[in-house]
Amino acid sequence: MTLRPIHEVAQELGIADTHVIQYGKDKAKVSLEALAKPRSRNTPPTLILVSAITPTPAGEGKTTTTIGLGQALRRLGKHTSVALREPSLGPCFGVKGGGTGGGQSQLEPATKINLHFNGDFHAVSAAHNLLASMIDNHLHHGNALDIEPSRVLWPRVVDMNDRALRQIIVGLGGKSNGIPRESSFEITAASEIMAILCLAKDTEDLRERIDRTVIAFTRSRTPVTAGDLGATGAMVALLSEAIIPNLAQTTDGTPAFVHGGPFANIAHGCNSILATKMALHHSDWVITEAGFGCDLGAEKFFNIKCVEAGLNPAAVVLVATVRALKMHGGVSKKALNTPNQSAVREGLCNLEKHIENVRTFGKEPVVAINQFANDTPEELEEIQTLCKTLGVRCALSNHFALGGAGAEDLAQAVIEAARQPRTPLRPTYSREQSPTDKIRSIATTIYGADDITLTADAQRDLRLIERLGLTHLPVCMAKTQSSLSDDPKRAGRPTGFTVSVRRIRINTGAGFLVVLTGNIMRMPGLPKAPQAQQVTVLNGTINGIG
Repeated sequence: MTLRPIHEVAQELGIADTHVIQYGKDKAKVSLEALAKPRSRNTPPTLILVSAITPTPAGEGKTTTTIGLGQALRRLGKHTSVALREPSLGPCFGVKGGGTGGGQSQLEPATKINLHFNGDFHAVSAAHNLLASMIDNHLHHGNALDIEPSRVLWPRVVDMNDRALRQIIVGLGGKSNGIPRESSFEITAASEIMAILCLAKDTEDLRERIDRTVIAFTRSRTPVTAGDLGATGAMVALLSEAIIPNLAQTTDGTPAFVHGGPFANIAHGCNSILATKMALHHSDWVITEAGFGCDLGAEKFFNIKCVEAGLNPAAVVLVATVRALKMHGGVSKKALNTPNQSAVREGLCNLEKHIENVRTFGKEPVVAINQFANDTPEELEEIQTLCKTLGVRCALSNHFALGGAGAEDLAQAVIEAARQPRTPLRPTYSREQSPTDKIRSIATTIYGADDITLTADAQRDLRLIERLGLTHLPVCMAKTQSSLSDDPKRAGRPTGFTVSVRRIRINTGAGFLVVLTGNIMRMPGLPKAPQAQQVTVLNGTINGIG
């Protein structure tokens, strides 16, 4: 396969060469100054969101579908680009492997995007860990701000799954090594700096968000910010290139903005606002995605990103697979490739709930059946029958094998959906509601819970949030991606459950409250046989990532 020179991809979008910062021949960044130029397209841009039903551990091909849909729209003569998040090394070497799609619907250069793509994740890690280092350095050199060591909120991060780092003690080894205290590591995708990068409107907004980020409390319970520590300037310097959106392409040369990478189960799960706006500024059709199932990524896309950025998608694509529906119908993971029409029928309740969720936001879904070789006509017909009953557009898609040609039926369905009158976005809650009411609204409306329960720690967190005057902030739910509930073992459409809120973290820089539910971890672990064991390098070619 021969990739288009990246400057040609930029030219297709009408981006001037002066705004293209090349990272070799096949990838680039697009200067933020390009957003200041008048939009050259005559028609208003159309934004399409791709989400999914509750996935199996391997995922249901949401990224692949996003890419395939973008390729199909371009084949149909639409001026199109896709806007996606960057892959994290955690999944690349863990369970799922690479995060660039697959088959004939893939981001390119796939290996370079999966590994160290233009240095953005490393810049986020460096900026985050610089702040952590400056906190401990401040404690060591007299603690002029009177920080209470046990009330330091800022962990360290690394872009890797490493369960051994979930709880650590720093400062051991004597006085010269600092003040001993408990701390932790989180994966870089969960870093508040990653969220800030993805929600910042420009470099000045990035600076203001970092400046106000609460990192600790003093002994008198006064918040301490990154600005108080004098860390902001250096952190912005480390992020000065990372904030610039990346430009790549798909297998067939469709333009792709790939930028930012928060996970939807532990963060807000969307690519950057700047990349989405860059795509909308230079394309007529933009296909973006929000991570994991609709209950996670799409919920935060609508309630956080769309409200923050003033976005309103014209249509929502829900990716469904026969294998995932069989899982929700009670089939074990080992038997997902065995035909089982009745299990698909039993599992349709999960798809039905996600369709309802899309409609609560005032949007009509289009169901994309991501077709696999083992799917039988009878199993596929079960999905199509449900969609017909519910009055939902539905299309089979075989983009993995055929690229854009395999997704043209899906593209036509999306075009039809986008032609309908655009309705205003209906968020799940208002910013004026209390944090408890916001959490309860998401749990009961989106998850289908009866109610929520708050631990003593969560109640204490709420009192602090009220004291600091932060009750107006939106909530970012951290919940398992494996179930609509907070219990990963409950497949299908669970009922009769409550969502347990364990802690509520304050992210003043990102501008939301992170709600930790169930047993969700912000530092994943590797599986027994990690994908890393399959990676090889032969004659300079890296294999086993995708």
